[in-house]
Amino acid sequence: MLAAKSWIDEELAGCQFRDMRLGKRFRKLLEQLSEGTGESIPLACQDWANTKAAYRFLSNERVKEDTILAGHFQSTRKRFAAINGPVLILHDTTEFTYSRNDTEPIGILHKGLTRGPGGRQQPYTVCGISMHSSLAVTIDGLPLGLAAVKFWTRSKFKGTKALKRKSIRRAFRLKRRKAFVGWKT
Repeated sequence: MLAAKSWIDEELAGCQFRDMRLGKRFRKLLEQLSEGTGESIPLACQDWANTKAAYRFLSNERVKEDTILAGHFQSTRKRFAAINGPVLILHDTTEFTYSRNDTEPIGILHKGLTRGPGGRQQPYTVCGISMHSSLAVTIDGLPLGLAAVKFWTRSKFKGTKALKRKSIRRAFRLKRRKAFVGWKT
């Protein structure tokens, strides 16, 4: 428990909420989530009052992702600076999908066609959020923390096929150029 508190103190050192109460709530939420790693918010919070407070905190318009992540990014920079030697930055893009009738509150990940009853094509929409993260890791595999995180949704799908064709052609040209350079030497 003491180690968890010191870890939380380090991670929160760079978080500056405009309202002290938000900072206290964030600290309590981190303590609850760290004690119940991998648990859902209701299980980690253990009672309805704490669960409701957690959801209220996360839906508060004054709470921004950059404020929440500022302390972690600062801690990652400190750990990064303390390492002598190379550090790898691993990138990953993840999609969080949600079943929704109304796509407005969350956003659209992609649209497509599926076969419905009788073999007819029916359109479908996948709602959710995309997240691209960059994790700093030592060459021994020790994670230092997140170096960057970006969240987004796709609201428009105009021109995506043309963009895909363009990027495929470019990748093919680069591959051909590298192959030619390799053959020449």
